[in-house]
Amino acid sequence: MPGLLRMAAVATLVAAMPAQGHDFWINNGGYTDRTTGVHCCGPNDCLAVAPARIVVVKDGYLLDGNEFVPFSDAYVSEDHDYWRCRKADGSRRCFFAPVMTF
Repeated sequence: MPGLLRMAAVATLVAAMPAQGHDFWINNGGYTDRTTGVHCCGPNDCLAVAPARIVVVKDGYLLDGNEFVPFSDAYVSEDHDYWRCRKADGSRRCFFAPVMTF
């Protein structure tokens, strides 16, 4: 019986924890894929991208040296970080970049 009470207490604590992770500005902003209109955000779809992985080139961004994102496809990042949202197959759905200042 003590084990059952302990499991019930743990389950109660876990259920009481606030939801985190995906309830953030990308989800709340209603952003959609500029081509398909599908929302950018679903469970575990959007990941922060380290600035070291991004090179700004003439017409857009080069991610990891092989994925080109035209400026016209990028949204402005509300938290000033780079973000990449992906489809189930891993391809890009949405990309967010900080405002560039020169």
